[in-house]
Amino acid sequence: MVKHSSRIYLSQSALTNNINFIRKKIGPKPIISSVVKANAYGHGIRTFVTMAEKAGVRHFSVASAWEAEEVLHSRQQDSNIMIMGILYEEDIPWAIENEIEFYVFNLDRLPITMECARKIGKKAIIHLEVETGANRTGLQKNEFPEALNYLKKYNAWLEFRGLCTHFGGAESLSNRFKLDAQHKSFNEFYSICKKKKILPLHRHMACSAAIFSEPSSIYDMVRIGVLQYGFWPSPDIYYMHLQETGKANDKPLKRIVTWKTDIMDIRHVKTGEFIGYGTAFQATQDMKVAVLPLGYSNGYPRALSNQGHVLIGGKKSPIVGLINMNLFMVDISHLDEVKVGDEVVLIGRQNKGVINVSSFTNFTQLVNNEMLSRLPAAIPRKIVR
Repeated sequence: MVKHSSRIYLSQSALTNNINFIRKKIGPKPIISSVVKANAYGHGIRTFVTMAEKAGVRHFSVASAWEAEEVLHSRQQDSNIMIMGILYEEDIPWAIENEIEFYVFNLDRLPITMECARKIGKKAIIHLEVETGANRTGLQKNEFPEALNYLKKYNAWLEFRGLCTHFGGAESLSNRFKLDAQHKSFNEFYSICKKKKILPLHRHMACSAAIFSEPSSIYDMVRIGVLQYGFWPSPDIYYMHLQETGKANDKPLKRIVTWKTDIMDIRHVKTGEFIGYGTAFQATQDMKVAVLPLGYSNGYPRALSNQGHVLIGGKKSPIVGLINMNLFMVDISHLDEVKVGDEVVLIGRQNKGVINVSSFTNFTQLVNNEMLSRLPAAIPRKIVR
């Protein structure tokens, strides 16, 4: 098999550590639903699902039927899959047939789902998503009783697996008033369920941030995204953790991902010459430059031109010139005995050096989630210890 221009390594021990930390935080009872949308935040669904199952996870949340199918083909255990976002009408029979759980956030979806289930002869597993203040998707309070009546009438074909909502901004302490209002609204929906005498098997609204900022929202299941990958949802959430533990510093999470490439070529540049396209970088002295075989088409942000760094031999080498579509250059004048084919770390550790994802986000204005999710699926992922 021919080689890709870069490769990603995923640490099983780091993920297991993070899942154990989350479990300790939420307690033994709630289900951990691993959110693997956006290609598992760039880590790769097919690789990550196998790792998560090994770490004890048995429930996965995705944003579309397309992603659900990726999980379906990747799971080794009898894990559950839940679609939180788009499920086209023509794919509902497929979801029912494969026992894929899915959100229902408008009334029109219920009769369509029921008819599909009846034709197939198998129950549809649904989660009613309710509108509590984020104003994205969800049933309104005035239509919720009708939805429950429908579930009661056709309970032979519709399983009420979950009642859920989504917090709008749980990662920021400035949103606390909004979170409290959303939580109160969610409880009002649940009260309607009790009055109608039709209860969901699970209630869920807590995400990675909410298990810290709104811990009373930890019910039967929590949907964990960025935290499992080793990243804090925000500085606010990290500071909340420090306050809870009484520590000045703590690093309970471990980053899973390491991204590597190799030196493609080495060039010697004379004083006054330009490097790369245009005049973005001019050598002020004689330089030795390494050419790397990837660029913005491979998920490496163009905004890091003349700003970012990579690791070669455990030492940082600055990017010089513009990052191109498929290659960029770094200054290796300070390094001895560097040769073509030497390993380069783009994200991760090498000897005592480290390049964090924050090294990218500080310069590019990308949030961690955005930076990671842009890593192309074509880059090969490999599980390491």
